[in-house]
Amino acid sequence: MNILLIEDDPRIADFLQRGLRAEGLQVHRAATGPEGLALVLETARQSPPEASATVVILDLMLPGMNGMEICQTLRAQGVTVPILMLTALNTLEEKVAGLRMGADDYLCKPFEFEELLARLEALARRSPSLQKARLQHLQVADVLLDRECMRATRAGEPLNLTARELALLELLMSAPGRLFSRERILSSVWGLNEDPLTNVVDVYIRRLRSKIDDGRAVPLIQTMRGLGYRMEAPTEPSP
Repeated sequence: MNILLIEDDPRIADFLQRGLRAEGLQVHRAATGPEGLALVLETARQSPPEASATVVILDLMLPGMNGMEICQTLRAQGVTVPILMLTALNTLEEKVAGLRMGADDYLCKPFEFEELLARLEALARRSPSLQKARLQHLQVADVLLDRECMRATRAGEPLNLTARELALLELLMSAPGRLFSRERILSSVWGLNEDPLTNVVDVYIRRLRSKIDDGRAVPLIQTMRGLGYRMEAPTEPSP
């Protein structure tokens, strides 16, 4: 996914750029309203996959041109890229105005980074263009996941997984080797309203591991105690 970040506050911009890039996302930033509008329009003119796999994170209060004006201009020109609007204004009127101007989602400052990621992922799931840009097949070692029909196999053998287990597997396989915190997994697979104190993530990791790794010589799902979980292929031993 390609992120176009339009944010004038250097501290917030640096925080978001570092966090999003650590998640494997490409980030391009503009610091003013006119620069941001030009960045989005230029990206929209590109051919896929650059244009189709893009989400805009748009600050509301910007120098030169505010986020409402940018959003309205983009929609008037037929640019359909998903837009997540950021603002310190937490009134119902501002939220309604932003959504009516064409924003797809609205997040108030201050916000938790995990919630931002979850909202970006939700936009990706709802956007037909972003769905088309996703890889149809994910593979880690001999585990293969077909995202079109949501079927998984290991070494060619079907894995009997529930819908929630498939969603968890898809998240882990989307970035092999990346460490996913319990909070990130919870917000991505179960949603933002799930109780953060629940142990449902640990329960489902055990279930998934029993179906994928039990009886196998090479386990793929790894636990980093106190940090989270990841899935990666084993490294080949040095000769």
